[in-house]
Parts: sequence; structure tokens; C-alpha cells
Amino acid sequence: MNATRLLIAASLALLGATIHVALAAPAAKPNVLLLMADDLNNRLGCYGDALVKSPHIDRLSSRSVRFDRAYCQFPLCSPSRSSMLTGRRPDATRILTNPRAGTKPSDYTGTPHFREHIPDTVTLPQLFRQHGYFVARVGKLFHYGVPGQIGTDGLDDPKSWDKALNPRGRDKDDESKIFAVGRGGLGGTLSWLAAAGRDDEQTDGIGATEAIKLLEASKDKSFFLAVGFYRPHTPYVAPKAYFDLYPTNKIPLPAVPANPFARGPAPAFASHKKEHENLDDRLRREAIQGYLASISLMDAQVGRVLGALARLNLDKNTIVIFTSDHGYLLGEHGLWQKQSLFEESARVPLIIHAPGAAGNGQASPRTVELVDLYPTLAALCSLPAPAYLGGVSLRPLLENPQAPWSRPAFTQVQRGAFPGHSVRTQRWRYTQWDRGEKGAELYDHDADPHERKNLAADPRHADIVAQLRGLLQGNWPEGNAAPASKP
Repeated sequence: MNATRLLIAASLALLGATIHVALAAPAAKPNVLLLMADDLNNRLGCYGDALVKSPHIDRLSSRSVRFDRAYCQFPLCSPSRSSMLTGRRPDATRILTNPRAGTKPSDYTGTPHFREHIPDTVTLPQLFRQHGYFVARVGKLFHYGVPGQIGTDGLDDPKSWDKALNPRGRDKDDESKIFAVGRGGLGGTLSWLAAAGRDDEQTDGIGATEAIKLLEASKDKSFFLAVGFYRPHTPYVAPKAYFDLYPTNKIPLPAVPANPFARGPAPAFASHKKEHENLDDRLRREAIQGYLASISLMDAQVGRVLGALARLNLDKNTIVIFTSDHGYLLGEHGLWQKQSLFEESARVPLIIHAPGAAGNGQASPRTVELVDLYPTLAALCSLPAPAYLGGVSLRPLLENPQAPWSRPAFTQVQRGAFPGHSVRTQRWRYTQWDRGEKGAELYDHDADPHERKNLAADPRHADIVAQLRGLLQGNWPEGNAAPASKP
């Protein structure tokens, strides 16, 4: 009898210990789903645009922290993506231009790949690979020439991924049908097509399908999945039903002065292209229609991927980020596309859903940067971030979107031999061209959110100019020399 009691007691003790161990076991590592659009500005419903149909991104925003003042470091694809995915500013990566289009690194000219300058850098996805995650990408994360390189590896970084997929859809086969304004490659000029066929025949539709397959195959392991959509990058190609959402007679045009470039300084408007002079109001509305149609096509594919995440019960332990590589102008200031330092070009959508974060469902007015994504994800997943990163973790703002925050955002471009440098605080934007030798701009976003009145020469704002100039000089030391090539 005593032996029986002892056996029962021992069994209960063992069971209790087993239960205790099970309860004390650490939670599964959070997954990461990075959703990235190409050339997307803030024309989304969740950012206050009443015209744009973006229900799936809006729904994600409603349960996430939406950053209302998020900025890229360089409003051009390769410099911005290299910066964001390495967590380092463009002067560190030394990628200050897009390379010439090609299908492999040897086809490129200029500064083709950040690893030529900082070979030992650990990229954001590479960090997750090093710590046991399955890391995959679908579509455009590092630079691709669009549409020329769709279906290829583009200027990828093989060290960053366990698996890489390059979708190619009928938009490639339909290129001969695309209308283009002016001459040149379709990716460099305004061009569009209201296409025949279904969503799932388009490159972004195929990309969403492949992303869903990867989610299904990875549901039992920790994963970092990056899905790079190609829209709304020109050519604006989407099935005709998306164009029908935006009748051209309902599309307003931005207010632009008769001579928009007269106020200068000249480098601020150097992204103007000759083709823009071929636009009349009809073509302007058709171009905007195509851009918005491409946004809605991309949004539908985002919805498919997020729907699969929820269906697989992965949403409860997956950090979801939605963003773009830079903003985009649609006629504001008389300019189109990117490579300017105006707000519409530098600002990006940034939505972060961290499961359980106290700030979910709120918006943050703080100025943040794309280089902040790397340290943020490292912190949320308890991974050691490299010391050389250019940004900081946004985790405090995910818990309290209104938390005190004094960090500005920095954006730059290159105008041939000289740079343009811009700093954005919660109220002000200040820009210098060639360190002020070729002009400066100051805009008060409280009074002038469209940046139409340059206050840089106004003596009443001399103190603000001096303060913001000091921020630029602190971020770009004298001489603008890039740091050493190794971290």
C-alpha cells in the first residue's frame, strides 16, 4: 500500500513537473511578414484619401500603428531599398543612383551593389537567417528595373534569402499594348494600360499566390517572408475593372502655378522630364487614373496574403509591416514620379502591426525613417542588432504612438556632382542644395502642408533655419564623406 502511494505521489510529481515545464516554455518566436509596394505615395484611404479604394491596407491600418510622418532616405528605388534593407544611410551604402537596366550585376554601370562598398554588412533578412528563421522573398525587395527585369533576380542579394521567387505575369507579355507619354523605356516614362484578364494573371497576382504557398508551407516554423509588389510603379498596368473605379471626370488635378519652377531653387525641380511638357489635363487625369488603379490592384493582392495569414491562424504571432520604397509625385509642383525632396516624394506609408502592442489601432504623428525598420524588427524579435545601424527602434511608439520623440527624418538626392539634403521635423522641412551654395528651402507644414511658400530667406525664420541647418550638418558632416567600407 505504501509502495502504491509512493508510486502515485511520484507520478503526480512528475506530471506536475511536466506541466510546469510546459507552462514555462518560451513562446514561439514571432514571425515577420514584410509587404512592400513600389513607388507608392500616401494616397490610401487610411491616410485620408477619400478617392482611393484600398480596403485591405485600410483594414490592416485599423489594427496597427499607422505612422503619419514616415520618410525614405533617398527617393529612388536602389538607394532607398539598399538603405532600408541594410539599415544604413545612403552615404554608408554609397548607392546614390539606380544602375542601368540589365539582367545580371555585370550588366550594371555606376555603383551597382552595396556589397562592393560594405561587403560585411548583415542585411535585415540575413540577420533573421542567422538566427534560425526561414527567410524568403517574393518579387521586388532589392532593386529591379521595372518592367524590364520582372521575372529575373534583378540586383538581388543572395546572402539575404533561403528562397527567392521572381513572378512574371501577362503584364510583361502585354507591353506592346501599353500607352506611353514620350519616348524611352516604359519604367522611366509615364505609361499605362487598362488590361484584359484576371488579377491572378498579373505579376502581382502571381506574387500573392506564391506568397500564400510559402505561408502554407512555413506555418509550422519561424519565418521572415518579404513580399515585394511591383505596382503602382509605372507602367500602371491593372485589369480594366480597377480603372473603372476611377472615372477621369472625378479625378481632381493638383493646383500648380502657371510657372511652377520660377520660385526656385533650380535643383529642387531638376527631376522634371521633357515628357511632362507633353501632358495636357486629359493625359494628366488618365495617368493619375492608371496610378490609382494600380494601387487598388496591389491592395487586392495584399488582401489575399493577409487573408491567408488569418486562415492559417498565423496572424496572432506575426509582425506585419506595410510600406513603400519612397513617395511619388502626380503633378504636384509641376513634377511627376520621384527624385525630388518635396514631401510627396520623400514621405512613405508605414503601417506596423505587432501582435499585442498597446498602440495598435492608433496613428503616430512622430517623424520616423525607413532605416528604423531594421532595429525595430530586431527588437521585437529579440535579435541582436548591429551597432552600425542608422536608425532606432520604433518599439516605444508601437506601445504609445504619442510618446515623446525628438528624432527628425533625413532624406537626400544627388544632382550630378552635388547633393541635396533635407531634414523633416514634426512641423518643418528644410532643404539645402550643395550645402546651401545652390539654394535652400524652408516650409512650415502647420501653415503650408503642400510646400508652396519657401521661407528660407525670410529673416523672421532665421533662428529656425539655423537650428535645422545644424541638424543637417550633424547628419552629414562637412565634406559629405562616406564612412569606411566595413561596419
